[in-house]
Amino acid sequence: MISTELIRRYPFFAGLTKDQIATLAKVANEVHVERGHSFFREGDELNTFYMVVEGSVNITIGIPDQFKRHSLVDQITNNLDMVDTTVSNVTEGNVFGWSALIPPYRSSASAVASKPCQVIAFNCEQLRPILERDCEFALRMTIKAAQIIRSRLHDMRIESLAFVS
Repeated sequence: MISTELIRRYPFFAGLTKDQIATLAKVANEVHVERGHSFFREGDELNTFYMVVEGSVNITIGIPDQFKRHSLVDQITNNLDMVDTTVSNVTEGNVFGWSALIPPYRSSASAVASKPCQVIAFNCEQLRPILERDCEFALRMTIKAAQIIRSRLHDMRIESLAFVS
């Protein structure tokens, strides 16, 4: 458990009630990681979402390696050599791992610490049953997740335009 005051000071949690913030504090822990730490990989089942307190985290997706020749069979069978491309950098006060809140709870990207980090880890295995009972809380968290998704899609669009150029 962490302090409710730590959560309350970040804009992502604005609009939540004191009880909702207290619930989040009960399912949260502070975690310190070194540069290069992998929080999760694209396609992993997620049971935790995170907020960066200090440091930064790269959100990456795998794309086919454009410098390797892929046969038609490899392309059809999706047996391609992939490289990770950073599509977003999550900094202090921002959240990542939102897929832990949205079924089917599978990561749509990877997350790797780009420098030493302090994060708050929210245990969604404990949080989900609470959200199922409290529709208002669930709606607020879903809207917040949707806002992150919108932002990341924008980042990905900008990144893909830079990649094409």
